Amino acid sequence: MRPTDPHMSTPLTRRRVLHATLSGLTGFAAWQGWPRLQRAMAQKGAPTGEMTWAMHFTLTPQWFDPAETGGLLTLTIGLYALHDALVKPMPDGQLSPCLATAWHESEDGLTYDFTLREGVTFQNGDPFTAEDVQFSFERYKGASAAALKQQVKAIEIVDPHHVRFVLHEPWPDFLTFYATTATTAGWIVPKHYTTKIGNEAFKQHPVGLGPYRLVQYDPGIALVCEAYPGYWRKPPAVKRLVFKMVPEATTRLAMLKRQEADVTYALYGPLAAEVQREPTLKLAYTLAGTEWGSFVDMYEPASPWHDQRVRLAANHALNRQALNDAETLGYSKLLGGIIPETYDFALPLEPYAYDPPKAKALLTAAGYP
Repeated sequence: MRPTDPHMSTPLTRRRVLHATLSGLTGFAAWQGWPRLQRAMAQKGAPTGEMTWAMHFTLTPQWFDPAETGGLLTLTIGLYALHDALVKPMPDGQLSPCLATAWHESEDGLTYDFTLREGVTFQNGDPFTAEDVQFSFERYKGASAAALKQQVKAIEIVDPHHVRFVLHEPWPDFLTFYATTATTAGWIVPKHYTTKIGNEAFKQHPVGLGPYRLVQYDPGIALVCEAYPGYWRKPPAVKRLVFKMVPEATTRLAMLKRQEADVTYALYGPLAAEVQREPTLKLAYTLAGTEWGSFVDMYEPASPWHDQRVRLAANHALNRQALNDAETLGYSKLLGGIIPETYDFALPLEPYAYDPPKAKALLTAAGYP
């Protein structure tokens, strides 16, 4: 996975970078100063200007419907642009109030009450109410749908702006599943509109509560969104977003140089170094996520990887710093485990040292000289 920053509604002045092996940096290169964004933000009032992304993956209609979106951060790029959730990760925190202004867990852990934001309308004018929350949860069938739904006994509509989730038993992970990108069950679609046109048509013509609305989609080529002036938080600064699907990294870099794109992601090794040498481009980076290798048959007794010494030898034979330097110009942070240190309760582990003599000794001891 090459994760991307999903916060399409916020001014893009913070985190963008190159993706890095072994530490999971995610990244991009962009025009230095980003003139289009600066011009748009300098204007007060209505959104203005256009920004173009050269994406390293293909957007599909499935990504436009919260009911079918998977649990990977990359997949939420369409959701953050087109839709909104009761609670979701934002730059100010993992559980940021959005369509829900407040929520409360009962002392016995069996109920979660959400107070909904009033006066909010979908992009087609439909009012946002607790019925939409209930409907969106019931139609959700994306990542971890079964695990989440088996915990929920009922969804009660207390009034149009108050919804209550009742659990079968206390489940401390409810908000983790419902209000983060572990699932997209908490992202809301309009009940009346979706019921009227059907699920398949909704994926082609989504209507949401987000800062942008879809105006054009050419499969495999581009997605075009325009600012929704009625967005409850505030109108976006940039009027038009264009996401072009460009899987080839050299082509994405060429688009930046020709000013056909403002932002791109996942430029590694020589291409990243080329960005650094180009005075009109800027390379940025941030630590986010990890990459790792798996010994897929380590539990098979007949496999060499079943022997812990062989697995340890492979780790000591791997020059992580050399990979870091080659792939991500040394920006990656080397880790000793698959859980990033920035995660809550992560166990800090030092990476295995690069030690070929020790690797050879381990292999010899294991019977594989």
